[in-house]
Amino acid sequence: MPRFFIDGDLRVDQSLTLPDEVVRHAQVLRLREGDALTLFNGRGGEYQAVLTALMKREAHCRVERFDDVSRESPVWLGLAQGISSGDRMEFTLQKGVEMGVSVFQPIAAERSVVKLAGDRADKRIGRWQEIVQSACEQCGRNTVPAVLPILTLEAWLRQQREADARLILSPLGTQRLSDMAAAPRRAWLMAGPEGGFSAREEAAALEAGWTPLKLGPRILRTETAGLAAVAAIQSVWGDYC
Repeated sequence: MPRFFIDGDLRVDQSLTLPDEVVRHAQVLRLREGDALTLFNGRGGEYQAVLTALMKREAHCRVERFDDVSRESPVWLGLAQGISSGDRMEFTLQKGVEMGVSVFQPIAAERSVVKLAGDRADKRIGRWQEIVQSACEQCGRNTVPAVLPILTLEAWLRQQREADARLILSPLGTQRLSDMAAAPRRAWLMAGPEGGFSAREEAAALEAGWTPLKLGPRILRTETAGLAAVAAIQSVWGDYC
């Protein structure tokens, strides 16, 4: 069933004019009057609706039922990702949503090829949030993860957000997920950009109390490392088993 994100209030028995982007999507899918839709606004649960009209530039639906459905992982997991170039960052965000990441923190690392600031950074954050939203439509999540404003690693480490585990991917790490006795309820994972974090950045993270995590003997690319670690965390602590 087609799923669409609606940025606004939803309620049962509501007659709703659909946003332009949803109208375009409905036309691409060749939906017709009477077709069923699932709507969600990121505030929990989803709404079942019926398309009542579809015109060239306008579409309407009727909201019929609310389902209190959650598809969130039992582990709250934040991903602090060193900004990567090209499509790599977008790929990480999209697949991270599918795998259950709860929030994304872009990190402007020393080895990040892409340098973002000011309006350019704001526009990129907006674009990344759209990708996250679309990924939620596809994978069935009703809670939309936030993409936080870009921070340097130094600024990020100063924040030290609440977590039971803080893990940084490192080729020099010796700690494995299977070595950790208790499953955390909240965890942060940090992955570097192309070339990884610099020695200075990694030392700063370790000094701030982050645990160096190693996934195996092979060196992983930036678009692979974070996602592989997320999948491993979901297998050991989350809902993959």
